Amino acid sequence: MAAVVADLLATCPVVLAPMEDVTDAPYRALCRSLGAHLCVTEFIAAEQMIANSRLARKRAALAQDDRPTAIQIYGADPDALVRAAALAEAKEPTYLDINCGCWVPRIAGRGAGAGWLRRPEAMIEMARRIVAAVALPVTVKTRIGWGPESDMPIIDLARRLEDAGVSGLTVHCRTAQMGYTGRADWQWARRAREVVSIPVVVNGDIACAEDVVRALTDTGCAGAMIGRAALEDPWIFGEARALLAGQPALPRPTDADRLAVFRRVMLDNVAERGAQRGVTCTRRHVGILGAHLRERLRPALFATTELTATLDILDRAAEHASAAPGIVAA
Repeated sequence: MAAVVADLLATCPVVLAPMEDVTDAPYRALCRSLGAHLCVTEFIAAEQMIANSRLARKRAALAQDDRPTAIQIYGADPDALVRAAALAEAKEPTYLDINCGCWVPRIAGRGAGAGWLRRPEAMIEMARRIVAAVALPVTVKTRIGWGPESDMPIIDLARRLEDAGVSGLTVHCRTAQMGYTGRADWQWARRAREVVSIPVVVNGDIACAEDVVRALTDTGCAGAMIGRAALEDPWIFGEARALLAGQPALPRPTDADRLAVFRRVMLDNVAERGAQRGVTCTRRHVGILGAHLRERLRPALFATTELTATLDILDRAAEHASAAPGIVAA
């Protein structure tokens, strides 16, 4: 099973991270058009999966062209996670991922996500049960520990997860207590990679294409997962792939490129959610516009929920945007 994950990362080692309310189907499609290959869905609560809720159905739905994609599930109850894993398998993802890294109090505070790091023995047994329950590869995304005095440092955890049958490991190189403060120490991913034979993916503070190259070079990991940087810079995937292939650096997107991509994201969201909700949901992607366009257009974009008015704002901005060559999503 680990060979499946390893082969995917060998094809392209740059992975789009799961991010709630961000990496939905339209955004995954955008990132793929700009160079992403392997993607992970927004996380799905085990209980929602079992209840077949509207949210779970939406997040787990994978079109034929939305692959390779992993479905990520989370929860605090191992029985529910095992049931949810079997249900997720029926959606035919490329593999399943277990979230053991979300540090947000509403998740970790009830034992889900990074909360598993406070009970590592239970975490290992939970992973073992999920691996036994499905025929797909199972991976785990986690952090280096709960806090400075973690009972289960990532090195021992990596070994034991491999023994439990896990096919891959993504390491966000901060503790759960750090959240997003401080700096991610990529050397923890390197140390985890050195003690296992399954693929290890490094995650945390990978902010540009050059960071992707540095992270992979410094750690020897099979892949690098990009999260927050992809929210504002989906071009990072194509740029990283070019650098990794030894090709010249791709030109940075022009204002015209940014406006075209933001417009595409909006129209995809409208097609997915309807006009008004599609417009409001696209606000979370305003970072795509870049600093100066965002500062100039944000007040007007946030002042309306009407599609026609929003497109007019973007079209007027495009008339004045730079027409220099750049990268526009297909």
